[in-house]
Parts: sequence; structure tokens; C-alpha cells
Amino acid sequence: MGNKRFMVPAEDLDWSTVKYNLEEAKAPHLTGFGLKFFVRFIETPFIGSFIVSFLKKQNGIVELLQETVIPEPPMFRPEYPPQESEPAIVIFDEDGKPEERVSLTLECLPQYDPAKCWNGDTNQTFRYWKIRDYAHAYRSRITTPSTVAEHVISVLEEFNSKKPAMPLLISFDAEEVRKQAAASTKRFEEGNPLSILDGIFMAVKDDIDCYPHPSNGGSTWMHEVRPVNKDAVSVSKLRRCGVIFVGKANMHELGMGTTGNNPNYGTTRNPHAVDRYTGGSSSGPAAIVASGICSAALGTDGGGCANLNEGTTKTTLCILKNAGSVRIPCSLCGVVGLKSTYARVDMEGSLCGGGTVEIIGPIASSVEDLMLVYSAMLGSSLADRFSLNPSPPCVPNLLAYDTSDILGSLKLGKYTEWFNDVYSTNISDKCDEVLDLLTKSYNCNCNLFINPKHSQVVEIVVPDLHEMRTAHVVTIGSECACSLNPDCVDGKLERLTYDTRISMALFRSFTAADYVAAQCLRRRVMNHLMEIFKNVDIIVTPTTGMTAPIIPPGAIQDGESNMHVTGYLMKFVAIANLLGLPAISVPVGYDKEGLPIGLQLIGRPWAEATLLRVASAVEELCPSKKKPASFFDVLQR
Repeated sequence: MGNKRFMVPAEDLDWSTVKYNLEEAKAPHLTGFGLKFFVRFIETPFIGSFIVSFLKKQNGIVELLQETVIPEPPMFRPEYPPQESEPAIVIFDEDGKPEERVSLTLECLPQYDPAKCWNGDTNQTFRYWKIRDYAHAYRSRITTPSTVAEHVISVLEEFNSKKPAMPLLISFDAEEVRKQAAASTKRFEEGNPLSILDGIFMAVKDDIDCYPHPSNGGSTWMHEVRPVNKDAVSVSKLRRCGVIFVGKANMHELGMGTTGNNPNYGTTRNPHAVDRYTGGSSSGPAAIVASGICSAALGTDGGGCANLNEGTTKTTLCILKNAGSVRIPCSLCGVVGLKSTYARVDMEGSLCGGGTVEIIGPIASSVEDLMLVYSAMLGSSLADRFSLNPSPPCVPNLLAYDTSDILGSLKLGKYTEWFNDVYSTNISDKCDEVLDLLTKSYNCNCNLFINPKHSQVVEIVVPDLHEMRTAHVVTIGSECACSLNPDCVDGKLERLTYDTRISMALFRSFTAADYVAAQCLRRRVMNHLMEIFKNVDIIVTPTTGMTAPIIPPGAIQDGESNMHVTGYLMKFVAIANLLGLPAISVPVGYDKEGLPIGLQLIGRPWAEATLLRVASAVEELCPSKKKPASFFDVLQR
């Protein structure tokens, strides 16, 4: 038998033997000269290959992928068993008009009270303006989209002039914004707004097409090999509803990082503390919403992106990169971010459209705004409808339940050892506090779990988390390398940032056999999760294992590689990416330094409506918001 290792088939696994293993990346924190030297070393022929091979062996990747018999067959993209219909929902026509879906969603929200919103609420010291606030202001002629546009343009130009550079947007055309705002203003003057989203300002991550802006994915050269001639499908749907797009938001280059660091254009700063990262890779989208400049934004979540595919990484190797590219920055910036089920939103027109984990997801300051944007942009492609047979798209009817029973009979599952594996107990304590409040306020069965031998306070376990992380990095990395290889051969590799080049060295080392083994692991972990979801509706975790990290001065010019930070930021997010499951991050409070903390809810396939319903309940329990240090009131400026 030699060193061959055999895995027990998933259906025969004894769950009582599953142990949680603490993992921490063992790698130096590299910036400046050290980072440049390491990149030069790892890209040197023979020497670089030896280093990568050694690191893979040290971290168990070779043993898992090449010396282990994995009994499950490969699953090359997410596959799901048929799902039961969710309760208290409004179902949409997949081919329906976006503005009609938005109108139906509006009817699912609590009644809007302009007096409460505009006269001030003494119980709240700070609140974000919501989409319905803007719509009321426009319809009541308190202001116009053109007036707000001037405020937005003024703030964005101020950001673009800062030294050192810390732009929210990396492609911005003031005249284009004015043109869109003028058209919206005219519609309101004529009494014919397209939808509640008419005149609402949004930003688009730089890996999603928004004509006439280029899509560079945070790099300096992608526009040279991939011109943009039209909007992405998701952008087009929102534009039909009257949304005003301000430009392309900053991001970690090609999505290959968790912090949002981007030496190419400058690193976006966290609105709550400008000396700290936003999180990535959707750094600009989350920050521009948290700053109050835009009501919503589009990001991508799944890993990184490159050309027509996607790819980032998460592993215990010395190189960890990004999944959770919407949820991580939303958690660190204190806003709401949704990762929908794989293929729920059409990916056409994004740099990441050819991968098997990436989605385009909405970011907003509230759950209700997220619902409005999501309802406009959702809809699977024809190819995905045929191959995946998704459940009909829908949103929750938040008016269908009494306030005390909004969660109905939902069961939440919690893997405590995983849940508590955080950098600071501030995070796990705050998330626990919110879960306790949730169970007391809504009679929710938070501690009803899968072990049949116990009736209560029995935890779920999630087997093979280490194996899942390895499968994730190999899947995304292989897809990324496949997409970028032609450009790397063409000399573009040297024009990438140093941390991206480290990732590419790892990605290009994976073999076809590694990729197939990773897909066997994907099916195995999917089997585990489907078993868990027979007994619970939602898995709850913190969104990230740490709050916003400080930006080292040495990382501004050339970037950095900090695996300790990346490991904590990605602790809980990759599983939803590999398996294509829906997940949402909701802000629930702050740590002792006043930095935002997010709670993550992971749902069954196609169960976005359930996640949105629970997220809305969580939001109601956490009404207190801190005004970010960098905040701009563009509605009443």
C-alpha cells in the first residue's frame, strides 16, 4: 500500500469522530524588498518549482490530492438535489421585467413612513439614507438626481485627489454621471420614474462590465486584451430600472486578495478607520456604500477573476487568497452583502463568468435596499437553467408574519469550535449575543441540531473543513491559471502586482489530476452539507475571524503578503464558494476599537429568500449604527 491513504465514503462517516483542527498559515509577513525578493526567487526556473513543491508537501496538499483515495466521483460545478419551496415568498418570472420585480419586492417591505425618516428619530443617532428615502425626496421635489449627482461628483473628485492615493473608483467620468442624472431628473419632472431605483447611485466593481468604462479587474492591462462594448447582464437590468452608475470601483488586483490592497491605483481605506483595510476583493464597492456616497454597489464573490474566468485562493499553504469577496469587505465596513446561489445571477459580462464558484452580488447599507437591488438583477442564464434546474427566483414577504413570529419554524445550526476560532473573542461574543437575542425575540430553535441522540443544545459538526479549503484553492487556482496563461505567455505576468504573481506561481503548479481530485472533494463536502441541511435551515458563523486590519506603511507602494491576516479573514467564507451555497453578511455591532463585526448566514441551495428574512430580523435587533469616520450625506449636503 505504501503511503496511500483511504477516505471513508461520506455516507459511511461516523460523525462523532469528527474533530475540529485549528489551522494557522505559517509564512512570513512580506512587504517592500522582502516581497520583491521572494517573487523573484519563486519565479526563477527550477528553484521556484522546488519551493512551491516543498510548500505544498509541507501543508499536506500532495498527500491529500496525490496519495489519497477519495471515494466520491468528481463534481465539476455545483449540483443540488431538489429543494422544498420556501415559505412566505413572492416568486418572480425568471424572464420578467426587472422594474416589475422591483415593484413586487416593494410590496413585501414594511410601510414607509416619511415623517419618521425625515423628521428624525430620537432613538437613533445615525442611520443611512435608504433607497425609499431618495425616492421620497425626488418625488416630493425636496431634491433632484442632478443635485445629488453634483454632491456625489464633488466627493469622488475629493477622493481622487488624496495623497497617497486611496480611490474609491478607478474609472470615473463626471460628465457621464451628469448625463444619467439629467435623464433621471427629467423622468421625475414628467412624473414617469422607471422604478423605485430611478435616480439611485450605484458603483460597479472593476471586474463587471459597465459601458463605457473599461474592465481591468484592478490590473493595469486587462482592457488591452478585453474591450468592453456593452453592459454586463446584471448592470443592464439595473440600468433599465433607472439606476445611475458612478463608475468602476477599486478592488484587489484580479480579486486575488483579502485586504483590498492595490498598488496599481492606490488602496481604498476603511470608512470607519482610514488607517485600516476595507477587506477584499470588493474593497471599493463596500467602502463607497459604507461612506454614504452610493446606496448600493455590485461586487463579485467566489474567489478572484482573470480575463473570462475567475480564481482566488484559500488554503493553509503559505499563499492564501480570496473567497468571500463581497462578504469580507461588507463585514469589515459594516454593510450588508449577499452571495447568491451559484448561477442565480447571470454572469455574462464579467471577467469571472467562466469559473465555477464566482457570483455577482449586491452590497447595500440595509437588507431592504439589498432586496430591491437583488430583485432587479437576479435571473439565471438559459444555459444554467437547463443544466442546474434552479428553484424559481423569489424574495421573502416580510409582511407575511407577525413581528414575533417572523422566523417561523426555522432552525439554525452552529459549529461552536469553528464559530469560536477567531482572532478576538469580541467577534464570537458579539455574534453569540445576537443569536441569543434572536432566539429570545423570535422563538427560534437556535440549538436544535443534527445529532439524533440529543434533543437540544447539541452542535452540528462540519467534516473535512481542511479538505474543503484545499479543494477550493485548487479549483479556483486552476481555473484562474487556465484563463490567464495566454496573457502570462504574452508577457503580462510581469505587469501584475507582486502578491498576484506569488499566487500565479502556485496556481500554475497544479496538475489536471490535482484538479480532478479537488472536484472529488467538492462532491464529498457537498454530501456533508446536504446531510446537515436535512436538519437545519441555516448555518451561522461570524463572517470574518478578525475585524479590519491595519494597513502597514510598507504595503502602500508594493503591496504585501500576510497569511496570518488572510487566514482569519477567510476562516468562514470559502465553503459557500466551493459549494455554490447562498450566504449573507449582516452587521451586528462593533469590537472594542469601534470596528464593525459581521454575522454570516449560510443557506440551502436557492434559499436566498430565507437568508434575507433572517437577515432582516437580525438587522431589526441591531439598530444601533456608528457613523463612519469618513461619511458623506450626499442627499442633504
